[in-house]
Amino acid sequence: MFVSKPTACPACNVSVAGAPVALIPADERAEQDLATLCKALGHPIRVRILKILAARRSCVCGDLVEMLPIAQSTVSEHLRILKQAGLIQGEVDGPRVCYCIQPASLDRLKQLVTAL
Repeated sequence: MFVSKPTACPACNVSVAGAPVALIPADERAEQDLATLCKALGHPIRVRILKILAARRSCVCGDLVEMLPIAQSTVSEHLRILKQAGLIQGEVDGPRVCYCIQPASLDRLKQLVTAL
């Protein structure tokens, strides 16, 4: 029995039969950057941390633990991941580390998402 292939995508009704596939040139650096940044933002608490830091527009030292519903050690782990991805920076201030947004990294994230 012969089964015909659908001529349009059932989700968006765009023709799929026989349509040539355009090759998109690979920009491996951009793809890696986007994957790294998205992975760092892959947890709601890390998104919230970025929102808090962006709203403050200044470095935040010990306040983050009090603002989040998780343990200090978990906050530290989330901060480490965000810092490793380059989304935030941390400066030692006596016994504490003060964190703030890395504006260039956020700009890069916006650029990469827009290019999708």
